[in-house]
Amino acid sequence: MPVAVISVFGSSRTVPESPAWRQAEAWGGAIARAGFALASGGYGGSMEAASRGARRAGGLVVGVTAPDLFKSRSGANSHVDLELPAPTLTGRIERMLEMSRAVLALPGGLGTLTEIMVAWNLAYIQRLQGQRPLPIGVDAAWEPLLRPHLQLSERELELLTLIADEDDLERFLAGLR
Repeated sequence: MPVAVISVFGSSRTVPESPAWRQAEAWGGAIARAGFALASGGYGGSMEAASRGARRAGGLVVGVTAPDLFKSRSGANSHVDLELPAPTLTGRIERMLEMSRAVLALPGGLGTLTEIMVAWNLAYIQRLQGQRPLPIGVDAAWEPLLRPHLQLSERELELLTLIADEDDLERFLAGLR
């Protein structure tokens, strides 16, 4: 029986053992304990921390890398079970969204924001077309950036689930079963 996948977006700049690293590792572990495989961009930072957490909890880890784009990176991190190279950055995001039952976004930078926006737009279009929208959980740190600065309706905002703590994460994951 295939395992459902949850993609995790996060910063490649997260340093080992920082609070952001520990959060990503905890999220990865929670995903695996909930019975899901984890997919990420497969490289370092939060991607590595989430992969490590999932692997330690016995989960399957998929890394969707972009070797043509990130030539200085030598391949997926050591916690990845399956590396799936994508030809472009947009192809990488697309591939992660296609394989996922849901996505989670940790704190991050421009790349993470791009991933959130692509996933959010996909969920919006899915709902417009009468389909079940892709569940998206985002760290609550994103809310001050998203809510006040964009012209968004409550209906658009409700496509995002804010994750402020481990309890929120557990509720999000439980809702996917």
